[in-house]
Amino acid sequence: MTLSGILSDEELRGREFPVTRERVFLGHAGVCPLPRRVAQAVADLAEQSTRGDQEVSVLEALLDKGRRLTAELLQCRPEEVALVGPTSLALSFVASGLKFRRGDNILIYFDDYPSNVYPWMALAAQGVEVRLMNTRGLGLIRPMDVMGQVDENTRLVALASCHFISGYRIDLEAIGKFLRDRGVLFCVDGIQTLGAFPTLVEHVDFLAADAHKWLLGPCGAGVMYVRREVQARLTPPVYGWHNVVSPQFVAQDQIVFRSDARKYEAGTHNLLGLAGLTAGLELLLEVGVEAIADELRRKRAWLVPALQAKGCSVLHPDASPANASGIISFSLPGSDTAVLHQKLAAANITASLRTDRSGQRYLRISPHFYNTDAELERVLALL
Repeated sequence: MTLSGILSDEELRGREFPVTRERVFLGHAGVCPLPRRVAQAVADLAEQSTRGDQEVSVLEALLDKGRRLTAELLQCRPEEVALVGPTSLALSFVASGLKFRRGDNILIYFDDYPSNVYPWMALAAQGVEVRLMNTRGLGLIRPMDVMGQVDENTRLVALASCHFISGYRIDLEAIGKFLRDRGVLFCVDGIQTLGAFPTLVEHVDFLAADAHKWLLGPCGAGVMYVRREVQARLTPPVYGWHNVVSPQFVAQDQIVFRSDARKYEAGTHNLLGLAGLTAGLELLLEVGVEAIADELRRKRAWLVPALQAKGCSVLHPDASPANASGIISFSLPGSDTAVLHQKLAAANITASLRTDRSGQRYLRISPHFYNTDAELERVLALL
């Protein structure tokens, strides 16, 4: 499958992405609809599982495939990938598995999605100073903002690769290099870019992302990256038959974890979810993440000025291509944003309604590569 093929062949697009037959779906920063091949992979495994042991015939092959495809997407090693489920769970593993001392500080962004706030806030009970990053705008985190707010006691910085409302993508490489040079750990919530934009972990220590957004997979089937060199520092906060060495399922006198990222997978896997995840990863790699990113930037480049011509106020309209994403959030002065959201829903257009800390409401649209310009023009027409 190619991107141009999908966008030029409506029959193919409808077959591969059945949601397009019924609605204009522009909510991929929320919870995505499943492509046909992803749903089919889940259904095929479910059917196979009616004929015997759900696990024995697929476990190792499915896990190996999931790790390999994730490693290809992140450009890391398969032994650095754990398949642990929701983003919230993986981020909590990092927060609770590291050792901090009283007087250490960590830097977070308080207006990130709560999954990347609460696990770090909880460390205050251990005497860790939780610093809240200052920015010039919602989600607008520049390398200089990070550089100016860490010191010799900073042990970790936790940020999202892209803000869930503003759509501003951070410079992972510049921030990561700066932190690595100073021995500061870097944890990334990658759910809003993985599958939509190249999200590389060369300068990242930890990354978490569930499949249900841009990866086009099922809910609760996520990935966790832990750099090989820091795995010894991250103690698993959960214990089970899979991550602790148990020959023939016999408990041993000492707790010895597996020697790679499998040490964070405590027990039985979400096999149906992982079947969908691997099918989604195959689809994205087939189309090509670079091509997907180019297409999302192209869509944004004409859509933002078109929204502004309608009188809309767009968040970070001048974001550079390096910082722009597939998320566009806007409001229409003088109009009730909730009513506009309902109007789109009545026209079978799926968008998201989001609110910032001040109470300002936004319509958030987040098209993926398979959405057409004609679909986006329908949104403009309704506004």
